[in-house]
Amino acid sequence: MPPGTLDDHRRSAAQRVEGAHRGPGGATDGGGCGSASWGSWNAPHTGDVPPTDIIDRVLRARVGGCALEQANPRHEHEWHVWETVAQPEDRVLLPVVIGHAPNVVEHPELVAERLTRLARLVGPERVVASTDCGFAQGPFVRRVHPVIMWAKLESLVEGARLASAMLW
Repeated sequence: MPPGTLDDHRRSAAQRVEGAHRGPGGATDGGGCGSASWGSWNAPHTGDVPPTDIIDRVLRARVGGCALEQANPRHEHEWHVWETVAQPEDRVLLPVVIGHAPNVVEHPELVAERLTRLARLVGPERVVASTDCGFAQGPFVRRVHPVIMWAKLESLVEGARLASAMLW
C-alpha cells in the first residue's frame, strides 16, 4: 500500500484521471491508452493496491484502452476483476502478458493462456497483447539484456498467434 490510507490513494488516482482529462492535450475523446502499473523495481510488491480497489477510478479515464499488469507473479491472478466488473464497450484491454523485469522468457503457450482467459470474458476482439512500460526505465537502466528483450517480444507475438488460433 502506498503511504497513507486506501482512501488517500483512491483520491490521488481520481485526481490523476481528472488531471489527464483537463491537462494540455488531455484525454477527452476515448483515444490513447491508460495504464495501471505497480513499477518494475526489485521489491516484493506486497503493498501494491489491488485493482479491485481502484478499478472504478481506472475505468473513469476516457481512453480507448486499458493496460493492467498480468505477467508479474504478484498480479497475475488479478484478471479475475473482469469476472465482476464490466469493461466499457468502447474500450479494449491491453493485458501485460510478458514481464519486463525478470530474465525468464515466457513460453508462448503461457502468453496464449493469459490472453485467452481474458478474451473469453470480454471478447477476443477487445483484447490486445501488451508489454508493460518497457524493459528499461531510462537509457542506462536496462532490466534485461537486449537479446532477452527480443526473445520476450518473439514469445509475445507467437503467444498472440496461438491465442488467435484458439479463439477464431
